[in-house]
Amino acid sequence: MAVLFLLAALLQEPVLSALYGSRFLTGEVGGSVTHQCFYSITPANKHDRKYWCKISGSGVCYTIISTTGYTSKNHAGRVSLEDTPENGTFTVTLTELKKSDTGTYRCGIGTTNRDLYVSLNLTVLAGAGVLGPTELVWGELRGSVTVLCPPGDTQGSKKRFWCKLGRTGCALIASTDGYVGKSYKGRIFITPQESSGAFKILINDLKKEDSGLYRCGTGRLSGWDRQQVVALQVTAASTLPKRPKFLSGTVGGSLSMKCHYDPKGNYEKKYLCRWKEASCSLLVDVDGFVHESYKGRIRIASSDQENGTYTVVMRHLREEDEGWYWCGAKNGHTEHTSSVKLRIQKETCSSQHPETSTLVKPTLSSSPAAYSTPTQRSITGLTYATGTVTRTTSTLLPTANPSTFVTSPGEIYHER
Repeated sequence: MAVLFLLAALLQEPVLSALYGSRFLTGEVGGSVTHQCFYSITPANKHDRKYWCKISGSGVCYTIISTTGYTSKNHAGRVSLEDTPENGTFTVTLTELKKSDTGTYRCGIGTTNRDLYVSLNLTVLAGAGVLGPTELVWGELRGSVTVLCPPGDTQGSKKRFWCKLGRTGCALIASTDGYVGKSYKGRIFITPQESSGAFKILINDLKKEDSGLYRCGTGRLSGWDRQQVVALQVTAASTLPKRPKFLSGTVGGSLSMKCHYDPKGNYEKKYLCRWKEASCSLLVDVDGFVHESYKGRIRIASSDQENGTYTVVMRHLREEDEGWYWCGAKNGHTEHTSSVKLRIQKETCSSQHPETSTLVKPTLSSSPAAYSTPTQRSITGLTYATGTVTRTTSTLLPTANPSTFVTSPGEIYHER
């Protein structure tokens, strides 16, 4: 029996920000469909009744199956429901599909079929194409996630993208054309493709509103070739403190960033890169690599495996150094990252914002002078950065010129 795991037009429909899932499913006669519903992990949601019902012509939603043990007689033996409270998901599988299974359904939570729910349309056809299963990715509030996108265009000739599914289509968030949505500036990175054509989406500084359904792939957003559907769940609570968004320095001065990671992890690579337009150019790593344009003015000054830290020192700061930087620790396909925006100032200024350090104008001196600043922290995932600012009298060296892309306008892409 052919088994199809289909989300032919998977569109997010949040309800009270607590439940979402596909709005369209397609299967073939004699085959199967699997529908996933994702809910916020609260005590009530974890223990309440989960159900799947079909809306009749009269508008009543008759239960097909629920976690109370009920299964309708017409569906006995060909429907199942599996609830996984620890992941905030429940999955309904309907087999031996019939044309009469076509209709509108609800997956929901509550004592009645009118409580919290998401509606979806199921279409059963004589034949249908296949799309892989939805990948569930968990992230901690203010943390980071890594999404592995499937192999595709091995020549790297097609643009790579990440978009969020909604009622009317897939809203572009970032692409290798250089477009990055406003709320994702400095915190999303689309990695270069591997030999298989696979690539990764790295996101840090996770927010509650990042939860939802996404697609990543190559080529056109309106097509279904070589695309992965991803359900991102961001925890409502977090063990990670809020992070400052900025680190400040002065022209001609120096600063240090202390990057933190989980010392229990087995990371084969730790690095600092410069973020620009959904890409991140490697500047320095613990193995000794230094970007050609940064030689002589950037280095990893120390690494403490026991405490899970490494410190990056940047010297001879110039205005062009202003921008976003990422600390990263790589473990296999997973990369735990954090981001911080560096601000470069010429003059003395004092910011009252708790996330911005106080700057001190350099004074003439024959020897380096250190200036004290409030501790700067950028905490996301298992890595974060802290910084201090100093001033030296050394000659400025050229800054790096990371690869850039042409920025394209943001659009909402509609399914065709």
